[in-house]
Amino acid sequence: MSRTRTERLVNLVICLLSTRRFLTAAQIAATVPGYEHDPADPRDHEAFQRKFERDKAELRELGVPLETGTASAFDSEPGYRIAHREYALPDIPLEPDEAAAVGIAARLWQHAGLAAAASSGLAKLRAAGVDVDPQATLGVEPVVTVDPSFGPLTAAARDRRAVTFDYRAPENDTAATRHLEPWGVVCWQGRWYVVGHDRDRDATRCFRLSRIVGNVRAVGRTGVFTPPPDVDLISHVARWSGPVVHTGRAIVLARTGRAAGLRRMAEHTEPGPGGDRLTIAYADVERLAATLVGYGADVRVEDPPELREAVIQQLKEVVARHEGVARPAGVST
Repeated sequence: MSRTRTERLVNLVICLLSTRRFLTAAQIAATVPGYEHDPADPRDHEAFQRKFERDKAELRELGVPLETGTASAFDSEPGYRIAHREYALPDIPLEPDEAAAVGIAARLWQHAGLAAAASSGLAKLRAAGVDVDPQATLGVEPVVTVDPSFGPLTAAARDRRAVTFDYRAPENDTAATRHLEPWGVVCWQGRWYVVGHDRDRDATRCFRLSRIVGNVRAVGRTGVFTPPPDVDLISHVARWSGPVVHTGRAIVLARTGRAAGLRRMAEHTEPGPGGDRLTIAYADVERLAATLVGYGADVRVEDPPELREAVIQQLKEVVARHEGVARPAGVST
């Protein structure tokens, strides 16, 4: 299945999970990215209908409980929705390493283009007067976007294609051009890294994505290199980055029953009437701020002041990026 179709199917599921009523094909076409077409053009509309029929069949084959019905007795056109009672999973206990894997997957949500598209689709539903339940979707806590270079690097690693980019190391004021055969992109200690063969140094190197300046450019043909068998990217990044020293302590107020991932990070939790006060050790203010922004209005920074300011600044950047899509929920400060 192509990435475009996968994104369309995921957005269709989000759309149908976000409302209890049946949505007609016309409403879905006007809401879900990937179904845009001109209904007045017979050929264009027929192409949409074929695509929609294939997607419905695909969802049912995947076990998604897609229902057909009407919102009222006066509706002549059938609509579609997902049966929540059949779609929901029971509680699944996860081992720490499994929970970490799920957390990493959640971080990909914003980058993959799904979050912005889904937010846009839900905004369209609300504008059309459809009652939207924001708690009815996939249950992944919101997370801010990953670095812009993530997409080009993962695509190059998948296609076995070399890349070039400008990289600013901590010890240098100016960026240097690097040439890399990327083996993969991994998350370590809240940061994203690309690992691969550095052609300039003829050695294995890893680069932190947040230090890449400008665009990543693919060069040459696809399939020009093969990563070493059984290469452990995480271990390589861990050796390269060294141990992380958590010298700071933050006090964060979390709503009762929310921000489960943040609670796992806490050294101490103090229950209170307005929520739970979490004490969290950290090494990097910006990194912790990015994590807190991802929990939206479920958390509020009490201390230190520099962390509050970092959260506010990152929220402003998120709003600026999505000004024309949908205004994201902010962290209370």
